[in-house]
Amino acid sequence: MANICLEHSTILPFLLIVLSFFSTFSTLESHSFSRNISPSLPTLKREKLSHLHFYFHDIVAGKNPTAIRVAQAPTTNASSPFGAVAMMDDPLTVSPDIDSKLVGRAQGIYAIASQSDASLLMVYTFAFMEGKYNGSSLSVLGRNSGFSSVRELPIVGGSGVFRLARGYVEAKTHTFDTKTGNAVVEYNVYVFHF
Repeated sequence: MANICLEHSTILPFLLIVLSFFSTFSTLESHSFSRNISPSLPTLKREKLSHLHFYFHDIVAGKNPTAIRVAQAPTTNASSPFGAVAMMDDPLTVSPDIDSKLVGRAQGIYAIASQSDASLLMVYTFAFMEGKYNGSSLSVLGRNSGFSSVRELPIVGGSGVFRLARGYVEAKTHTFDTKTGNAVVEYNVYVFHF
């Protein structure tokens, strides 16, 4: 009987070590950092291309500006605006009239990024609030050469209906007031999404 107890007393620690070893690996595997998923999951339906068209109202002067300067370099001035940074919350409407139907807002920042022309670095999100796109957004990041007739900027992502979005926007100045700096910009957006 003493031999049986002695045999069990040496096997028990061995079994505990083996079980501990396997439970450690199963814990590590269940809390992994990443995993591959199949693109045929129900959440990844067939990709489609959508075209959106609206007007962007950048109001820098007046009673209720939608874009304000938040920073500038010590050398920034009227003749050299390089280094000026503005925060925006610009309305997006269905026509050039500011009082037309509001479909969303362009929210983000832009900065004068060129020392020689009116080129901006723009980082912003179109936050939509109308129709099937309500609550969805598109993120845009790129260079906007202000005086080019049509500017193209990349869509770098999105949320909601636009999850996994990619595409581009074409921006075309509709009106620009040289006295106030206020602008209305026509946007054509071409976006792939699921």
